[in-house]
Amino acid sequence: MKISKLQLIYLAALSMLGFIATDMYLPAFKIMETDFATGPEQIALSLTVFLAGMAIGQLLWGLASDKFGHRNTLLVGLGVFTLASFGLAFSTEVWQLLSLRFIQAIGVCAPAVIWQAMVIKRYPASGSQQIFATIMPLVALSPALAPQLGVLLADNFGWHSIFIALTLMGVMLVLATMSQPQEKVESKQSSIKTDIKALLHSKTYVGNVMMFAMASAAFFAYLTGMPEIMSQLGYAPKDIGLSFIPQTIAFMVGGYMGKVGVKKFGDEKVLKQLIGLFSVATLLIFIASQWTLSSIWPILAPFCLIAIANGALYPIVVNRALSSAKNSPATAAGLQNSLQICVSGFASALVAVFASQAQMVTGIAIIICLGGLWVGYIVSNRELSKHFRAPDNARVVSDE
Repeated sequence: MKISKLQLIYLAALSMLGFIATDMYLPAFKIMETDFATGPEQIALSLTVFLAGMAIGQLLWGLASDKFGHRNTLLVGLGVFTLASFGLAFSTEVWQLLSLRFIQAIGVCAPAVIWQAMVIKRYPASGSQQIFATIMPLVALSPALAPQLGVLLADNFGWHSIFIALTLMGVMLVLATMSQPQEKVESKQSSIKTDIKALLHSKTYVGNVMMFAMASAAFFAYLTGMPEIMSQLGYAPKDIGLSFIPQTIAFMVGGYMGKVGVKKFGDEKVLKQLIGLFSVATLLIFIASQWTLSSIWPILAPFCLIAIANGALYPIVVNRALSSAKNSPATAAGLQNSLQICVSGFASALVAVFASQAQMVTGIAIIICLGGLWVGYIVSNRELSKHFRAPDNARVVSDE
């Protein structure tokens, strides 16, 4: 089954909504501090609350989607997101901001999870791999473009307009979802507990999710540490912002190269090459992080290689993980994304706690992620099992 351009745009919009909602209001922090008559800690807490909501909501929507159907569950989630966004536009107290950001995050988890499950359910493994490889590089644009759109809106119409824009996005996606065909909800023979237990006992699922989480965690460790590293090296805020452009381009290039490579050589061969590239780049970053630097390039250049590797690796491991759970793809996607956020959040927190030594700690955090990536690869690699098979007694007897 071939995907249409309109359907591809729809799925891409669902996948990007969470990142847009996360980053779009960041440039308005100072204005919001003034309007809410509070300090930076309270406004920054709204981002922490949002991430906490996303960590919780991913699994909940996944479970609901497998039980009640993708379309219906998605409509409810988008409705929650849209109403919370509208409320945020008119919030006047900090407690309202924090409460509604949490609710908004819960709602936006529905599209973040369900679009992946929709791809797995509707398309064969080879087709879903190509769809993931097309959409995921576009997701990388969200953190780069969303703050710029936020600046434009806040400067011209005030910070409230940012949440009005998110409300309108939610409304458009609700209308687009209503036009989607109503799928038949298959009666499940297994319980939620059984599904989750089966996922956690699947080496293919666990290994690929671990690779996805660890590769993402390396990204988050870098994103957390880079602004402080550059500040300590004397770079201006404008330069810090511009430094994220090369990695965004690298991620998109990686996504394209991975898509072409998988089509030509297969995902197993490409995955091996990507892990090798990730390993070399990580070692270069770790070595650079332990020395006194006068420029950011010894860290930025090898990290662009990691971005290339991640851009190609994400679609492969996500497709492998979710394709191994055809009976409960939304539950699998929700659990996968929850684990990814938790691991990435831990890596980010590790760097944040030791921000005064950001350069050294970022290198250490990324190399820890490399170790986890290799563990995930070993767990998921079915080829290893060939070397550890028990002998076939029937063959042994016949050989004698």
